[in-house]
Amino acid sequence: MTIEDSGSHTRRLVVVLVAALLFGFMRILPPPEGLSDTGWAVAALALVMAILWLTEALPLPLAATLPFLILPIAGVMPAAGVAGLYWSPILFLVLGGALMAIAVETHGLHRRLAMGIVRRAPASPRGLLLAFMGATAIISMLVSNTSSALIMMPVALALAGIGGASDTSGMSPQDPGSQPMHGFATALVLGIAYAATIGGLGTLVGSPTNAISAGIIEQSLGIRVDFLTWLAFGVPLVLLAIPLAAAALILLFRIPAGRLDRADIAAVMGDGGPLTSNQWRLLPLLGLLLAGWLLLPALKGPLGLPPIEDGMVAIGVALLLFLVPAQGGGTLLGWREASARAPWGILLLFGGGLALAGAITQSGLATWIGGQMGALGGLHPWLLALAVVAVVVVVTEFASNVAAASAFMPVVAAVALETGAVPLPLVMAAAFAASWGFMMPSGTPPNAIAFATGRVKITDMVRAGALVNLFGVFLMVFVAFAVAALL
Repeated sequence: MTIEDSGSHTRRLVVVLVAALLFGFMRILPPPEGLSDTGWAVAALALVMAILWLTEALPLPLAATLPFLILPIAGVMPAAGVAGLYWSPILFLVLGGALMAIAVETHGLHRRLAMGIVRRAPASPRGLLLAFMGATAIISMLVSNTSSALIMMPVALALAGIGGASDTSGMSPQDPGSQPMHGFATALVLGIAYAATIGGLGTLVGSPTNAISAGIIEQSLGIRVDFLTWLAFGVPLVLLAIPLAAAALILLFRIPAGRLDRADIAAVMGDGGPLTSNQWRLLPLLGLLLAGWLLLPALKGPLGLPPIEDGMVAIGVALLLFLVPAQGGGTLLGWREASARAPWGILLLFGGGLALAGAITQSGLATWIGGQMGALGGLHPWLLALAVVAVVVVVTEFASNVAAASAFMPVVAAVALETGAVPLPLVMAAAFAASWGFMMPSGTPPNAIAFATGRVKITDMVRAGALVNLFGVFLMVFVAFAVAALL
């Protein structure tokens, strides 16, 4: 063990001990007026889990097992009841969607789609920036934002030098002192990172944070957020946020509007060639999955179909991946690869968030929190949403997105339920905010990838991220309320 590892272990151990002492101290104290002893026990558990999740003193999935340990001991509910809270139909949606994403990545279908979009972009620095961001966002709706950023970043770095070709200062594009070249490279790298995160907000399977939030919303408020419902909120947000983020980067880094040599772009991009046999075999399954998510809800009523959930569609198509033969032997997806890359930890973390949310509701803690925040009920719903979203955005800059969603969404749901606020737009805006961290390398995995390229200074990331965060707070609230009014 290195000295650094030893110091990290010590810090994590201290955090765990402090969290344990806080839990014990709260259990000794009498509950506040109006709150039952079981509600007070759940409050202590929620505080401990928030500390462990936000500091990552324990692996997030392991910290998610605490409700199963603590709630029965505290007399809140029996172990069997707690275990039941860990499961939701959305869990199977996440698993099936993840298996399809693994297959898409394995056969390179996402890269081909992304490169196809970028090749058709206008031959200008601004056009390339917007095309890269749009392609990254689209891919991120299907696969993880980390994978989307990793796929696009090498090509972006190769193209960064071309952006200096429009420099009118007389400096060579290859001159390291060329400000337009540096500005284009920085904007392109940051644009891909931001687009990967924003695109992930477009669909329910675009990010684990989305599914965790949707599950907690259903557990706490009884509001079912299926694939189509999330799509109705997520796609408008992505369509508005991507060009706004691109415009912010263009203004901050003074990206010129000049033309570039399309031959130079083509030389860097290369020729993808025809679709491979395995890509052709995967396309119908991907189409079947999307058609099932989009069309089956509309057909259930007219055709009298039995209840078909999004998770059932995802699992059904995922099973086909293990049956359709692949060129060269085997099937489109093998169990060894699937089991190694499936998000088992995320599923356990998802269950822990559901268990905590269920305990907060069933113990009466949600009602008590809402009563203590009754004064907020006098605020205009938009003002309340802006305040909540701003707080969550700040927190997610320093904590992982899934940790922020798991820790904050039960509380936001309780506030929405008990203050008389319109619940759906408030919780949807907060769900988006749990992924909206653009100022710090630790804010999201794509941010860290962008910073690791060496093309981005921390001051550049903070400046650009602060601007995107600022308009994002208002944009997320606007989209959430506008879409909710139409549903």
